[in-house]
Amino acid sequence: MYAIVEIAGQQFKVEKDQKYFVHQLEGKPGSKVTFDNVLLLDDKGKVSVGAPAVNGVQVTAKIEQHLLGDKVIVFKKKRRKGYKVKNGHRQRLTEITVQKIGKKATLKSETKAEPKKVAPTKSEAKVETKKVAPTKAAPKKAAAKSKKAVASKTKKES
Repeated sequence: MYAIVEIAGQQFKVEKDQKYFVHQLEGKPGSKVTFDNVLLLDDKGKVSVGAPAVNGVQVTAKIEQHLLGDKVIVFKKKRRKGYKVKNGHRQRLTEITVQKIGKKATLKSETKAEPKKVAPTKSEAKVETKKVAPTKAAPKKAAAKSKKAVASKTKKES
């Protein structure tokens, strides 16, 4: 039995009791995390493909430890220019162990039916349907008077 699940923005093919290194997740070592975004589920040859996710299926995993990945060196150079830059980083990772692939555990509160809403009484319905008198619109302001441009009285010399 395996599933394809999206974890921290990446897709992983996971199987029960296998260890995986994923981008760092929130949570302390020893705590459990669940992933609801299961894209595909293969249960002994019976394949369920989600659109986009399979309904009612989740993957439960245990956080083993938080660690740093291998060092990645980024080296830039332009020949004959004396330009060399060396940078690098170590990616933060989380080691998880898949414990269970299966149906979501339904809570008792989810299975209980919601209480029915009581229909409003006739007096309440009448109060809600009162018509509101239309308000008068504010009077429109008159357009501002435009000033005429003063013609210049300069004489042309010829």
